[in-house]
Amino acid sequence: MNPQPNILYLSGGVGGARLLEGMARALPPGSLSAIVNVGDDFEHWGLWICPDLDTVLYTLADLGDRSRGWGLRGESFRALQSVQRFGGEDWFQLGDKDLGTHLMRTLWLREGQTLTQVTARLARALGIECRVLPVSDQRSPTFIETASDGELAFQDWLVRRRAAPQVRRVLFRGDALPSAEALAAIDAADLVVIGPSNPYVSIDPMLSLPGLRERLARKPVLAVSPIVGGQAVKGPLAEMIPLLSRMPPSAGAVAAHYGSLLAGLVVESGDEPSVRDLPVLGTRTVMRTRRDRLELARAVLAFAEGL
Repeated sequence: MNPQPNILYLSGGVGGARLLEGMARALPPGSLSAIVNVGDDFEHWGLWICPDLDTVLYTLADLGDRSRGWGLRGESFRALQSVQRFGGEDWFQLGDKDLGTHLMRTLWLREGQTLTQVTARLARALGIECRVLPVSDQRSPTFIETASDGELAFQDWLVRRRAAPQVRRVLFRGDALPSAEALAAIDAADLVVIGPSNPYVSIDPMLSLPGLRERLARKPVLAVSPIVGGQAVKGPLAEMIPLLSRMPPSAGAVAAHYGSLLAGLVVESGDEPSVRDLPVLGTRTVMRTRRDRLELARAVLAFAEGL
């Protein structure tokens, strides 16, 4: 890679945000851009909520709650308690400080700013140097077709029902297009890294947008496996893989899902044998501390150099 390469990172979920934060510290300022999933976005209490974007912003700004993985550190929930008192919807926990983000985002969107513009404005206010780009400025919701409860909006399935209904299919609704800024970031990239995110509900919503996967296929693409020793570090992925791919949960199943898009895969040490016909790096991928994030980021970048 060049002395100061352009690195593009695809992010969704908590694991994706954590490695992105490590990448931001491992790379020179101005060399990292992130494209973030918007399939989780939804309206709640009249506010536009962007869970993956907010997790990325809070993690990059070192404001996120490290134990929960979502929301802000030192959060309180007095507004939620008031909503509960009045009999309102309380299944999605919005904290008091977190509400400020959603209030301003909703206001700026109603004023006519794009989600890309709003996200950049929030990132600047939080002192974030990494360029954070929603994959689309249009609504592109993810739905889960379940065996017992029919078709559910993603947050309804994941949060309200705790991902309990068995998954039959993951569906992407709408006719959204990738943003011009996201496509330009792909074109400018020397390397693309897919974070340790759920491939089905964090990365596929982006790859399903017209032309985006084809654009990425022109670049060297590495992924980091979110499966460690047959288990998901966080979330329902280990249960989803057998249902959706008829394969046991493994790093190899992740590689098979992305297929020819990948030039290499980073896995937890010991998981290498499950990956075939693809360059693989075994290292420590579980990120318990900020130091772990930085070390994994450096390992990913060194692996890319070797390829």
